[in-house]
Amino acid sequence: MINYVSTKGGISPVAFDVAVLSGFAADGGLFVPETIPKITQSQFKNWAELSYTDLAFEILSMFIDRSIISAIDLKKLIFDSYSAFESPRVIDMVPLGEDRRTIIMELFHGPTLSFKDVAMGFLINVLDYLLEKRGEHLSIVLATTGDTGPAAAWASAGKKTIDCWPLYPRGMITEEQERQMTTLNASNVHPIGVDNCPDGADDLDFVVAKLFADHELKDRLNLSSVNSINWCRVMVQSVHYFYGYYRAVENVGDEINFSVPTGAFGNLFGGYLARSMGLPVNKFICANNANHSLHTVFSSGVFAKKDLVRTISTAIDIVVPYNFWRFLYYSIGSDSEKLKALMNKFQASGKVELDEGTLSVIRNGFTSIAISDCETRETVRDTFEKYDGYLLDPHTAVAVAGANALKDTLPKGTKIVCLATAHPAKFPEITRACLDLESELPDQGKHASLESASKVCQHLRLCDLENLEFALVEAMTIHSNVLKN
Repeated sequence: MINYVSTKGGISPVAFDVAVLSGFAADGGLFVPETIPKITQSQFKNWAELSYTDLAFEILSMFIDRSIISAIDLKKLIFDSYSAFESPRVIDMVPLGEDRRTIIMELFHGPTLSFKDVAMGFLINVLDYLLEKRGEHLSIVLATTGDTGPAAAWASAGKKTIDCWPLYPRGMITEEQERQMTTLNASNVHPIGVDNCPDGADDLDFVVAKLFADHELKDRLNLSSVNSINWCRVMVQSVHYFYGYYRAVENVGDEINFSVPTGAFGNLFGGYLARSMGLPVNKFICANNANHSLHTVFSSGVFAKKDLVRTISTAIDIVVPYNFWRFLYYSIGSDSEKLKALMNKFQASGKVELDEGTLSVIRNGFTSIAISDCETRETVRDTFEKYDGYLLDPHTAVAVAGANALKDTLPKGTKIVCLATAHPAKFPEITRACLDLESELPDQGKHASLESASKVCQHLRLCDLENLEFALVEAMTIHSNVLKN
């Protein structure tokens, strides 16, 4: 039996379905497997030619007990989760330059043009599957910096077992991202635009955490979350590292590097998980923007909360990367008491300083960098001009800029896979500024689904951050009573 425990150590081990349906652990910690499974050499070699969906089946089977989801049902859930992707491969790989050393891994071919679709569709389908078997209903509450909300809303739309409540800081995501949530014609999706969020989605995460900490309220409203606090999300995100590896290397067994635009550390934790399972990764480049709490901790050992800086790579404007606690849990030998002490100190003072031993462990296989908006713009423009009009979104540009800056520190000739986390069409005004355009965007910066969403009515609730907790509970209670009647 594959069991899951809390990083805070305050609960007994639970099965996969309990961990996924709960979101947060009851003690406020994050769910992790008791042990990370290891792949054999024969598995590693045999997986090399698998399609994305077949590879996902093999990897996810190592985390999901057959008594929870049978092999037949798991295959169907995976197939259904990726059937709407524009690319038949799910993920496309695009080498840059003649040496083909730098490779863009396009993770944005899902319904909402973001890498979030890669894991979110599967997670929502799993929740729906488990809830239907139990005859239960969940209200999913999540904060978004721009991409998680649309992915969750689209995947949830029409599901009878789920109501989705995506919260977003108004004015801090693009209109295109907002409309992907607010133009869905789905009675079970309830986007809420929140004003006056000085720390962006971090302010919203704080409210969500308070709701989950109230166990009576959580049970009464049947709350769960699909942010990357949910174990299923980060688990699925390990798959694209394996897939990208097999498509990038010349020989299976070669080491590789990944450059990841990083906000909450969920995507990067998926990479850490893949490496812990046995994927031969030389270095992960943790590429931050001006909100560089992760670069600060990797470079100095100080993990501190600072004021939010608004950047053009808005989806990674995160000041408290909560999945870093999962990574830290494993880095300190799964010592939940030590982690709890660090988390309590951080909550009390907004800062913790890691000891030299822990700092040495977290640096193993990781390097980091902070990329400015100026460097991001230059990378978008230079890539477009140098590589036949290849257009980066501002988040992928952070990863590419990080790779360009640090490639000489990596073993000569090793591949660098840069994770492309969103389609550039989601950021038209930023693209115009990067390319010095005054009028029409290039075709690479457009997408029919976004043009369609720009022409229809929006459906949303509006609220001020000061009143969000009360207003959200009130709205959810009223909706819950309507469903019951």
